[in-house]
Amino acid sequence: MRRRLVLISILIIAIGGGAAAWWILNKPALPPGIAGGNGRLEAKQVDIAAKYPGRIKEVLVDEGDMVDAGQVVATMDTEPLEAQLRAAQAQTREAEDNRRTALAEVTVQKAELAFSQKQYRRSKELLVRGAVSEQEADLDLAQLQKNQAGVLGAEAQAVRTQSAIDAATAESERIAAEIKDSVLKSPIRGRVQNRVAEPGEVLAAGGKVLALVDLSDVYMYVFLPEYVAGKVPLGAEARIVLDAMPEYPIRAVVSYVSPTAQFTPKTVETAEERHNLSFRVKLQLDKTRLRKFEPFVKVGIPGMGYVRYDDSIQWPPDLQFKQPPEQLWQATGALGSN
Repeated sequence: MRRRLVLISILIIAIGGGAAAWWILNKPALPPGIAGGNGRLEAKQVDIAAKYPGRIKEVLVDEGDMVDAGQVVATMDTEPLEAQLRAAQAQTREAEDNRRTALAEVTVQKAELAFSQKQYRRSKELLVRGAVSEQEADLDLAQLQKNQAGVLGAEAQAVRTQSAIDAATAESERIAAEIKDSVLKSPIRGRVQNRVAEPGEVLAAGGKVLALVDLSDVYMYVFLPEYVAGKVPLGAEARIVLDAMPEYPIRAVVSYVSPTAQFTPKTVETAEERHNLSFRVKLQLDKTRLRKFEPFVKVGIPGMGYVRYDDSIQWPPDLQFKQPPEQLWQATGALGSN
């Protein structure tokens, strides 16, 4: 019985393989002016990382969640930073008090200087009349010079107190900025691909917390032989046919053609005879329409990419763009919450 099941399984596999081979070998050839190759849907990945070392307090999203630009996705423990901020603010208040004291001292020194100036003027007048001795006049001059130096010293102290205020204020602003940066926000609208770290973990500066997929930047790379790639201009119209929905080709444009040839990856087959050297061509999906298809954008979905490098050629019927029905894009199950 077991042997019979094995033979039946082998027969089914052989029939399936033969049917697949027949379909590949007998499918309609692309018209001149259109080339294709297979690839996988790709999207730009954005990592959310801690700017400063610290402990993760919360991770607010799960894998598969959609996040908007500016949305808070995780927070770091800021208790030590808040204590440092209070200390820096106290230093600022102390420096401000010191400045008020220094400014008051400047006022006192200027008043003494004004008095000594008047006293020295009187001494000079009396010296001419002989009412005071030259020694007394010299003493008044020395007091005047002393008070002048006192004003300069008080003003210098006032400047130092202002510098202390500026330094304490800058330290407070630095710590406040660090606290602000401890609230991790998404820079883009995308889908959470991986939770790299969990609450309670201690990260170094630059430690990753989340990996996001940017759903506004979705593309596919295909590899075309040199005699085709040289004819493909940037902006050429393209089609992407995903294995998951082959009946609905997706519009795309050529956004990049590699300037250098490379060996064709073993996993890639072009529609034409395989060549050792090929050029990598990027097919970019329309960013303005991608949001409608967000629930179905999955990185790694295999498919075929087709490039029309001759505008005079019409797309074959099976590559003509067809508007998918609305219900195709309606999320179901966990995505379709009531």
